[in-house]
Amino acid sequence: MSEIYNFEINDIDLTKIKLDQYKGKTLLIVNVASACGFTPQYEGLQSMYEKYRDKGLEILAFPCNQFGGQESGTNEEIKNFCDSKYNVSFKLFDKVEVKGENASPLFNYLTEKAGREIQWNFAKFLINKDGEFVKGFGTQKTPEMIEESIIEIL
Repeated sequence: MSEIYNFEINDIDLTKIKLDQYKGKTLLIVNVASACGFTPQYEGLQSMYEKYRDKGLEILAFPCNQFGGQESGTNEEIKNFCDSKYNVSFKLFDKVEVKGENASPLFNYLTEKAGREIQWNFAKFLINKDGEFVKGFGTQKTPEMIEESIIEIL
């Protein structure tokens, strides 16, 4: 079994989620923020999710306030923002740190696999249906720019 499936994390409602429930799915894991210049990427993520969820794509979004204080809201405020502004239907998780000594173990794992630290909001990590790390994408890579990589492994 892939290591990624060993992680247990809280969703935005603080319900414990074991990632093994995503076995057989292609995962795009993203650190997000509501008040960032890259926040409009939510639109592209939602569009991609609607297009490919029936083919096994799951997007897992993790709010993070480590970059410029751009995610200072509560989980409830984040959820309301994502729903009202971008009609987000993919899975949102509890706010996390993605680097440093308090980083989420999941993000420590992902950055180790990617071979680099997260530099800003909207970094993306692609995991195949077998739970294996495929590729990391920096903030500048929009959902539209990485769509081909996702299609290749769906």
